[in-house]
Amino acid sequence: MMKDLAITLLGIIGKHLGERGVIKADEMPAAIRKLEAAVQDAKKVHPAEATVHPGKDDEREEEPLHLGQRAYPFLDMLRESVKEGADVMWGV
Repeated sequence: MMKDLAITLLGIIGKHLGERGVIKADEMPAAIRKLEAAVQDAKKVHPAEATVHPGKDDEREEEPLHLGQRAYPFLDMLRESVKEGADVMWGV
């Protein structure tokens, strides 16, 4: 499930999940705007698409998670990176 989530969130901001990647500090403001817009659009335009369903390995019956619930921790990380002028990197 986490890989699918990462693919979705990175896709929204125009990035791809690979072994290594980076979101540069100068790309953060646009990435934040795109994610915020996607969360808002998902809430009002396509309620069914605003939901991330638990993976097949998750046997518990819970309410589906909404895109916003999954995007906000990532948004927080991007906002903190903007404050520090730091890049966000993975796989290094």
